[in-house]
Amino acid sequence: MPELVKYFVIVIVVWRVTHLISSEDGPFEIIFRVRKLFGNSFMGKLMDCFYCLSIWTGLIFAFMFGTYYFEVIILCLYYSGAAILLEKLTNKNFQ
Repeated sequence: MPELVKYFVIVIVVWRVTHLISSEDGPFEIIFRVRKLFGNSFMGKLMDCFYCLSIWTGLIFAFMFGTYYFEVIILCLYYSGAAILLEKLTNKNFQ
């Protein structure tokens, strides 16, 4: 798979996972129940913030595909930023 296509696919996956956790109830309301379980804790607040969650989701994928620490940091920021841009393009209510 060409590198550009790989990066594009990973951005779509980071956006999708982040959007699922932060904005949807999930299949069989699993995400809703987990969000309710965490309540007002750090994890509960993290699940409600697309910006915050995109960094953590991007970091997971950066660790999977990055080789060196500097590359992991750059990929994390790239995946997060691209997912945020994609969210802004697809969500009219996003602030």
